[in-house]
Amino acid sequence: MPTNFIAGPVRVRVPATSANLGPGFDALGLALGLYDDVAAEVAPEGVRVTVSGQGAGELPDDDQHLVVRSMRAAFARLGAEPAGLVVECVNRIPQARGLGSSSAAIVAGVLLARALVTDGERRLGDADVLRLAAELEGHPDNVAPCLLGGFTVAWTGPTGARAVSRPVAEGVRPTAFVPTERGLTAAARAALPATVPHSDAALTVGRAALLVHALTADPALLLPATVDRLHQDYRAPGMPGTAALVSALRAADVAAVVSGAGPTVLALTEPPAGLDPGTDWQVWRLPVDVSGARVARGRLGHAERDPVAAGRKS
Repeated sequence: MPTNFIAGPVRVRVPATSANLGPGFDALGLALGLYDDVAAEVAPEGVRVTVSGQGAGELPDDDQHLVVRSMRAAFARLGAEPAGLVVECVNRIPQARGLGSSSAAIVAGVLLARALVTDGERRLGDADVLRLAAELEGHPDNVAPCLLGGFTVAWTGPTGARAVSRPVAEGVRPTAFVPTERGLTAAARAALPATVPHSDAALTVGRAALLVHALTADPALLLPATVDRLHQDYRAPGMPGTAALVSALRAADVAAVVSGAGPTVLALTEPPAGLDPGTDWQVWRLPVDVSGARVARGRLGHAERDPVAAGRKS
């Protein structure tokens, strides 16, 4: 085995995320206590991927898997290409639901590649990891909370993506309403107009600023702080069930938004007792993840291999 790779496997736990949070389009994100566990090690040849849990039997089991493609991109930045890879994924973040499954795979891949190179952290620092993950994803709003944990504000400057993480105030209690149907980010973005009225843009900017204060200091302001005029209404015809549930929750004074590109609905305050969204929805009460992605040496243990949604309270 080449001397620039460590012997044995490394593993990473990556959280689910919710982006936009209403008015914070492509900028704001929140890490949630629902996790994928991924392990990888260098092999003499070939690529082998096993997937259990969400996406099992659907996701690629070769070098087309997003984790592997992200590892390859990171290895290229590190100037170290392994002969082969063995990857094990235990997925709990649902695919194509607006909870950051692709960002979790990208972050996992980049961090695993860095950890497998003996001096990887020196050659690819944390800021470089964020920039590369955002390049691979196309925007930083999900990869930032996945990496950093908590509530994040992300932006892209001349040198690439940057982000800051802030602790979330007591009283923010996320609940995800996860539908059986799937959504596609590309289709959701295609529904957005090229321009919006200036008044809508001005209102949304003000509410995004208020949302930073509400999430970090005063959750009582979350309902007005989550008003959006940039994207949710334009996407509503493509996911009418999501739009109807958001409207119903907000009418009950719950700060509800579309999670990412949908179709999951995220409530940031407690939904009313006895609320029944119907059989097409699962209701998951999720804590805020405060740590972000976590890397360690060794294989996945029994607890990590359990496909039940770690961290989720039903």
